[in-house]
Amino acid sequence: MTGKTFVQTLENDRMIAAVKEPKYLEKALSSDIGIIFLLTGNIGVIKKYVDLFQKHGRRVFVHLEKIGGLSTDREGVEFLARFIQPDGIITTRKSMVKLAASFNLLTVQRIFLVDTDAVSRGLESVRQNEPDAVEVMPGLIPEMIEEIRQLTDIPLITGGLLKKREHMVNALKHGAMAVSTGSPHLWKQKLSD
Repeated sequence: MTGKTFVQTLENDRMIAAVKEPKYLEKALSSDIGIIFLLTGNIGVIKKYVDLFQKHGRRVFVHLEKIGGLSTDREGVEFLARFIQPDGIITTRKSMVKLAASFNLLTVQRIFLVDTDAVSRGLESVRQNEPDAVEVMPGLIPEMIEEIRQLTDIPLITGGLLKKREHMVNALKHGAMAVSTGSPHLWKQKLSD
């Protein structure tokens, strides 16, 4: 998957299934969602999970910090790229963005809207590292989504605390290209009116 294809998929689907527990793997597969964020697993099962989704035509992003036994260093990222072979990674660590890109993995950098300093530091990191997309969390602050959208051309995903369809639609109306949700009951929702 190229960066351009990734952006097109985000624009078309507008929703990402964030799979946080193994019991939700099948629910994510039964949805029509094309991009999966894997936030569960360990070094012993992650290849099986990635292969399962890719076999069904899904694009898979592995959250580096959420996979047990996977080190967040050069060797861990190289292992992920060469043997696990997801489409990309999600990370909160700015050093991992360029490293993962050097192994031809797409990158999603997460930033948290804790306070204005965190937003400034996060946006500076995004400018320096140029991930393929930014995931802003939590997704329940529409004014901040608009503000960040005006400060960067990098595709914006938002997630975190989105529990209702209305939350997702509101985030999209305020500038998010796509939303990620770990709430399986939302994975079958249509986001267009």
